[in-house]
Amino acid sequence: MNKTARFLSVAAVAAFAAFGAHADEADGSQFALKFDTNRTRAEVAAEAVVEARTHSMEPAGSRVVTYKSTADRAAVRAQAAEAVRTGQIPHGEFSAM
Repeated sequence: MNKTARFLSVAAVAAFAAFGAHADEADGSQFALKFDTNRTRAEVAAEAVVEARTHSMEPAGSRVVTYKSTADRAAVRAQAAEAVRTGQIPHGEFSAM
């Protein structure tokens, strides 16, 4: 029985070592990017200048809507006060119990 246990433990250590031998580096070198190095430094710099001038701060896929109000501030405040008085707009703290 002692020989069998020793044999199984050696086999387990050998199997564990074999799995470890297939591991890759921890730095992710297998995912290294390939770059086209045929362009000159001047070409890349010119492209960066064009991109910086034409870059939009608007996130891709969204539209920024601008709205120019023609309403008078006093009129809007009066309408809001009237809506609060008539109960159309809640005011104060709300407790949902």
